[in-house]
Amino acid sequence: MLTLVFNEVLYRPIFNALIFLYNIIPGHDFGIAIILLTIIIRIVLSPLTYKSIKSRYALSFLQPKIKEIQKKFEKKEEQSKELMKLYKENKVNPASGCLPLLIQIPILLGLYRALINILKTGSLSVLYPFIHDPGTINSMFLGILDLSKTSPVLAILAGASQFFYSKITMKQQQMPQMSEKSGNMQKMMGKQMMYMMPIITVFIAWSFPAGLALYWFISTVLGLAQELYFSKKINGKNKANN
Repeated sequence: MLTLVFNEVLYRPIFNALIFLYNIIPGHDFGIAIILLTIIIRIVLSPLTYKSIKSRYALSFLQPKIKEIQKKFEKKEEQSKELMKLYKENKVNPASGCLPLLIQIPILLGLYRALINILKTGSLSVLYPFIHDPGTINSMFLGILDLSKTSPVLAILAGASQFFYSKITMKQQQMPQMSEKSGNMQKMMGKQMMYMMPIITVFIAWSFPAGLALYWFISTVLGLAQELYFSKKINGKNKANN
C-alpha cells in the first residue's frame, strides 16, 4: 500500500515532470530539466517556506515572554504548559520550521528513484498518456557532465551550499529554551549540525547519480535566496507595524 502511494504521489509525477521538461527544452538537456523541476518544486513549497520563516521570527519576538515563563515556573511540566498556551495565543508553531526539510526528504527519494530508472529499458512505460515518449534519454548536462554517474564536483558544491545555508539560518534562528543549560546545549548541537550536515550531504551526493547532487545544490541555493527574501519581507512588515 505504501509503495503504491509513493509511486503514484511522488515517483510517477516526478518522473513524468522530468520527461515533460526534457521534451520541451531546446536541445533536450537533462540537467536543465532537473534545474527547472527544482525551481517548480521550490515555488510550490514557497508558502510553507514563508510560513516556516515567519514562525521562526515570531518565536524570536516571543523570547522575552518565554524567559518570563521560565523564571516564573520552575517545574518543566508547568513551563511546557504555559509555553504551549503562549504559542496558541500567538498562533505560533515551534515545529513548523522543520516542515520544508521533512517534505524535501520524500521528494529526494522520488527524484532518486526517477534518476535511477529513467535510463533503464522499459522505464518510460510509466509515462502518462499525454506525455510524449522521447524514446531515449540523453543524461548529459551541457554536453560535459553525465548526470547518471557520480560527480565529486557537484557533491562538494551541494555540501558547500548546505553549509552556507545552515550558517545563515542559524544566525537568524532563535528557538525557545527551557533553561540556560539547555540553551547552551542547543547552540552546541546547532554548531555541530552546521558542520555535520554538509559532510553528510557530500557523502550522500558523492554516492548517488550526479542528477541528485545537481537538484540538491540548486534547491539549497534557491532556498537560501528565499530565506533572505522572506526575511527581508517579514522584517519590513514588523517595522511597519511597530
